[in-house]
Amino acid sequence: MNTTIPVNRRDFIKIVSAAGTGLLLGVHLPSLARVFAETAPNSGEPFAPNAWIRITPDNVVTILVDKSEMGQGVETSLPMLVAEELEVDLAKIHTEFAPAGPVYQNPMMGQQGTGGSSSVHTGFDPLRRAGAAAREMLIAAAAQRWGIDPQSCRARDGFVIDERTDKKLSYGELAGAAAKMPVPKNVTLKEPKDWKLLGKPAHRVDTPLKVDGSAVFGIDVKVPNALVAVVARCPVFGGKVKSFDATAAKKIGGVKNVLQISSGVAVVADGFWAAKKGRDALKIEWDEGANAKLSSAGITERLKALAEKPGADARKEGDAEKALAGAGKKIEAVYEVPFLAHATMEPMNCTAHVRKDACDIWVGTQGQTLAQRTAVGITGLPPEAINVHTTYLGGGFGRRFAADFVADAVETSKAVGAPVKVIWTREDDMQHGMYRPATYNRFAAALDKDGLPVAWSHRIVGPSIMMGLFPGAVKDGIDPTGVEGAANLPYGIANIHVEYTIADVGVPVWFWRSVGNSQNSFITESFIDELAVAGRKDPYEFRRGLLEKSPRHKAVLELAAAKAGWGKPLPKGHARGIAVAESFGSFVAEVAEVSLNEDGGVKVNRVVCAVDCGTVVNPDTVTAQMESAIVFGLTAALKGEITIENGRVQQGNFDNYPLLTMAETPAIEVHIVPSQETCGGIGEPGTPPIAPAVCNAVFALTGKRIRRLPIRIA
Repeated sequence: MNTTIPVNRRDFIKIVSAAGTGLLLGVHLPSLARVFAETAPNSGEPFAPNAWIRITPDNVVTILVDKSEMGQGVETSLPMLVAEELEVDLAKIHTEFAPAGPVYQNPMMGQQGTGGSSSVHTGFDPLRRAGAAAREMLIAAAAQRWGIDPQSCRARDGFVIDERTDKKLSYGELAGAAAKMPVPKNVTLKEPKDWKLLGKPAHRVDTPLKVDGSAVFGIDVKVPNALVAVVARCPVFGGKVKSFDATAAKKIGGVKNVLQISSGVAVVADGFWAAKKGRDALKIEWDEGANAKLSSAGITERLKALAEKPGADARKEGDAEKALAGAGKKIEAVYEVPFLAHATMEPMNCTAHVRKDACDIWVGTQGQTLAQRTAVGITGLPPEAINVHTTYLGGGFGRRFAADFVADAVETSKAVGAPVKVIWTREDDMQHGMYRPATYNRFAAALDKDGLPVAWSHRIVGPSIMMGLFPGAVKDGIDPTGVEGAANLPYGIANIHVEYTIADVGVPVWFWRSVGNSQNSFITESFIDELAVAGRKDPYEFRRGLLEKSPRHKAVLELAAAKAGWGKPLPKGHARGIAVAESFGSFVAEVAEVSLNEDGGVKVNRVVCAVDCGTVVNPDTVTAQMESAIVFGLTAALKGEITIENGRVQQGNFDNYPLLTMAETPAIEVHIVPSQETCGGIGEPGTPPIAPAVCNAVFALTGKRIRRLPIRIA
């Protein structure tokens, strides 16, 4: 599935030049036809008009997917965009994951990567244009062969048809001639009313492979003569190796080598179990460093102290401080969220083969460019010598955008001179990962005599994700990921002040599904609920009245409330809560119906979700992603917490970092708002509203306000 396409230096320069002139997405790579011919030598010259499409004379249409498939459906939705304009049957298309290369740069990231719910959003126009350009070139080739005007031809179901005579030629028959046609500079895209695929349910391309077990994830990769390594890492963040004794480890059968790498000590063996047993036998003395006494309690105290001081202004409208000082009714609260792990079902892993003149990497990654750059830094090879083979991802949630596990494999392979697969255990993943930031939030708000808010003050304190990876994104003390879901509060309040303070607490933090929206939406939507109760208003009507200038928020709020039967009687011991949020260009409202189980814990019985994600490509994917995001968010709200003692993460596996079970999963209904707005993201926006919807329902049921996650009502 994963063909690597090398790009020579001349084509690399052409690609970069095209990017600089804004023509990147229409770039034609002359070398692609050569490479594709080499990978399919018996099929003749292929037609490769751009970096996404290949049609061979044996009539095989292949679409290269330049985003990572981690369950969110891009291996289906992105080819749908091409197929719609190319006029081919989606079921007959072959897919391959694209290699690492500048032509596949995600314009929202400035590099090739999958995240920010940006795949369909960024590919919507470029991929349709790629399909339309190929279609026009095929039509031109057929018209030339028949000696007729191209206007007399049309494309349908993988054929070009002469409308006068009904003669037809398959795309495969036209591949060689089409490859010689000029790439059109301008193409006409189909109107939505003429779409045959887009907006209609489509079966997932990857489902059969995952059902029959043939899908290849990173951990499944088999490379001839490959060794397996596990790495012993310092149990304290920032610690390093002081010394180690590998004598006992080397006596374990199958252990081939023990060596120190940047992240710790790697034990290399002929299989995982031998490497794991060898690691267990290591004697290591660690320099635990400055974080040896770090604890969750200490981190909370540090965040709390910083919250006493003003932060950088993320949003300042009106004069919230003055309005608060003269308020007839003032409401104050403190909200906290803990660190969270990504807890992907497939632990981190990577296979690398470093040679003198090239390096191959097989990995389930969200960041092909970052993986490639990491290998460049370790090997000293140029980027075009680093071949990244993207596999399926057994969960990503942002964690696999990092490249620490890639570095492990490349460093180890380089040192031992052989291909090496590095595998993290579940405990490695949980205790040496990167986490959603813990934050401390101070609120104050004022209500007027009618119970409506006239002032809103929100001070956020927490670690910065962007400071470590993209420090240039932090401007005037504001990490945009730290304030999303807070600084863009949609409610019509005259005086709003949102502040942000970066706190470096020694814990590595990273992108986590929906990033800052995940915690900030819980915090803001819970506090707005507090204001509704203080103002003696229905929480739904209170929000609705404040969203007159935010019609898309209001529309999903109304739809969710209507479908959930807001205001209608519930069985005794049940209650509803509601929340609404916008993230990644999509708008989602959710209503949660809760009760208490026999041990007094919270049971979520039903969730009703309304989503406006703009133009929909595959409605089945939208529904599946809303369901997935709700379950993911429920796990965090009900169970998720990473705690630290003596610099060490206390959780290690699913026994003490549990996930939501099937039996605990509520009935979920998803309602999609018809829209022709620009398509927004869909992989993440379902997560932010679920925690506040549940917490607001808990308050309605018990009178207890949940201001810290995970939910505990005892």
